[in-house]
Amino acid sequence: MGGCGTWAWRELLVLLGSVWLGVGSSQPTPLGPTHTPGPQLKFRLAGYPRKHNEGRVEVFYNDEWGTICDDDFTLGNAHVLCRHLGFVAATGWAHSAKYGKGVGRIWLDNVNCAGGEKSIGDCKHRGWGNSDCSHEEDAGVICKDERIPGFKDSNVIETEQSHVEEVRLRPVVSGARRQLPVTEGIVEVRYKDSWAQICDEGWDSHNSRVICGMMGFPAEKKVNRNFYKLFTERQQLNYRLHSVSCTGTEVHLSMCTFEFYRGNASAACRAGMPAVVSCLPGPLFAAGNAHKKKQRQQQQGQPRIRLKGGARVGEGRVEVLKSSEWGTICDDRWNLLSASVVCRELGFGSAKEALTGARMGQGTGPIHLNEVQCQGTEKSLWSCPFRNITQEDCKHTEDAAVRCNIPYMGYENLIRLSGGRSRFEGRVEVAVGAGDRDQPRWGLVCGEGWGTLEAMVACRQLGLGFANHGLQETWYWDASNVTEMVMSGVKCAGHEMSLSHCQHHGASLSCRNTGTRFAAGIICSETASDLLLHASLVQETAYIEDRPLHMLYCAAEENCLSSSARLANWPYGHRRLLRFSSQIHNHGRADFRPKAGRHSWVWHECHRHYHSMDIFTHYDILTPNGTKVAEGHKASFCLEDTECEEDVAKRYECANFGEQGITVGCWDLYRHDIDCQWIDITDVKPGNYILQVVINPNFEVAESDFTNNAMKCNCKYDGHRIWVHSCHIGDALSEEANKRFEQYPGQLNNQIS
Repeated sequence: MGGCGTWAWRELLVLLGSVWLGVGSSQPTPLGPTHTPGPQLKFRLAGYPRKHNEGRVEVFYNDEWGTICDDDFTLGNAHVLCRHLGFVAATGWAHSAKYGKGVGRIWLDNVNCAGGEKSIGDCKHRGWGNSDCSHEEDAGVICKDERIPGFKDSNVIETEQSHVEEVRLRPVVSGARRQLPVTEGIVEVRYKDSWAQICDEGWDSHNSRVICGMMGFPAEKKVNRNFYKLFTERQQLNYRLHSVSCTGTEVHLSMCTFEFYRGNASAACRAGMPAVVSCLPGPLFAAGNAHKKKQRQQQQGQPRIRLKGGARVGEGRVEVLKSSEWGTICDDRWNLLSASVVCRELGFGSAKEALTGARMGQGTGPIHLNEVQCQGTEKSLWSCPFRNITQEDCKHTEDAAVRCNIPYMGYENLIRLSGGRSRFEGRVEVAVGAGDRDQPRWGLVCGEGWGTLEAMVACRQLGLGFANHGLQETWYWDASNVTEMVMSGVKCAGHEMSLSHCQHHGASLSCRNTGTRFAAGIICSETASDLLLHASLVQETAYIEDRPLHMLYCAAEENCLSSSARLANWPYGHRRLLRFSSQIHNHGRADFRPKAGRHSWVWHECHRHYHSMDIFTHYDILTPNGTKVAEGHKASFCLEDTECEEDVAKRYECANFGEQGITVGCWDLYRHDIDCQWIDITDVKPGNYILQVVINPNFEVAESDFTNNAMKCNCKYDGHRIWVHSCHIGDALSEEANKRFEQYPGQLNNQIS
């Protein structure tokens, strides 16, 4: 993690309260074929950020602490290590030094356990101390939070409570106490059951930067110490830390060097006062003038970095804009320093986690950067050293992501769920009219017009991930004594942090059905699907066909022709159809399932299939200024896994009234030669157009990202032939390139039949 030397890491191991655990005191631990008889082994969890049941695995062997390399690491290894640490089993493991790089020896490499071994030494490995790894490959484990009954040593954080985990800013200016976010105040650390202060002797802007980053703010600013000096002279203070020295790139105070006060802490810090910090909020959290700031930013030009696919504010897959095209970053050497530069550039604090292995879903398009290595002081990710990518280096399974610290806004206290079967679902209740001293009044939200986008905001506000469903009726969840409707007409764009930020009717409610049974409800989920159209396939397969009317009775019955077809002289004449294949991939982290259960699927005798969604795709021909001149729509003939990536098994098929859906890592292919896979362009005049395809247009099924559901192509039609070119996902290009795209009058290729 950048500039800390070995001594700082040793200091950090103490600060984070790493725990070591003996493995049985009466018998020596068998170590397998590579070293017998073995010395006593001890194990501990270390690193940051982590909980008590997860962390970097460190093993004490031959009188020296060391780590384990992640090469060939398996869940079986994690099971054995978690049992060493006193937990019943593992739920996962982490690679690439997720919990930070260790120091000292790398004791084990290429470890391969079946999972039932008594000791890690009984598993196959290269031999103690024999490794070709660096500490960037240190392995970590996530253990099930359940102790082995009777296990002697517990993995609690110890060493005389000499760690620093919780930090807060205590506002003392009147008025600031009630405002969120808190941007200025006395820095306090949790000590035993209360809070203690830090002596500000030697305190500098680097220290303030670290505190602001932890609080979710991108930068620090100067503070009026004189005001606080007067205030603190009248206070009983209890100092805990002194001589804090940060470089400014740390993501947590515990990673800086400092000393603990011993003895009488209240008499400490004679030459100073408590550390006070003032932070600059990012544009999303600037009180009052947030919208103005946003507009100002937009006027300054489009940002060159964004987050996609995250459920919460400040998390997501990192995407960067290069040569007018959005792309991803490869996770090689991705760490908290680089992740923090991204977070601060976007107006958040430092990074809570630097995620690897496409943990926030896979992106599409180019992978622009590899081996990004920021120092942590850069203003932009583009100022950091990186390697340009070659196709062999990385795949989208290695897309990097971040979770950033964001300011505490208290939005989750203004919403709650009642009546659900689990904490992830229920009828939505919101608090209104909570003034300075008033008790909030809880009430229901009108279900009229409530849908997936509104549910997404409610789930985000509750911190429960993505929305699975937005429900307009909740009569089966009658569990609360709250019966009054207090909010109606809620209409969200989907990105808001709180329902109160969405459009709604305000104090003058308007709700047709005010009974509790018609109150809005939600079902939330940790993961969601994400559908994408294979854009270049549309371009490669597009052609025109003149199809006789006598072959189109079935399609007409399913409303797949333009309205003028009703006036045609059936069965004579023909319709002109623009045909193309569409291949719809699920790049998300959950299967795409139709909202309606099979009990309500509609059988279509004509094509002999069940429709599981009313509208699955919109096909439109638009003029360059956006006027619709032809349209087609296609219900999902049947959602199924036509093909899957190598290691993914098909789960859904339509035959024999089977389950419908698209598995993660699979795609559903509608070939150009099947009925309704077309747009009826009989009435379209020659000219330049845009072909637009939108998947899941009514947001019927929840996805992690709706902005990539549209695909656009340029079209040139001369009355006989059609050229389709420049097909791309709607948000894959820069705003500038998109504008140029829509005005483009010429032709780039010659896709004709």
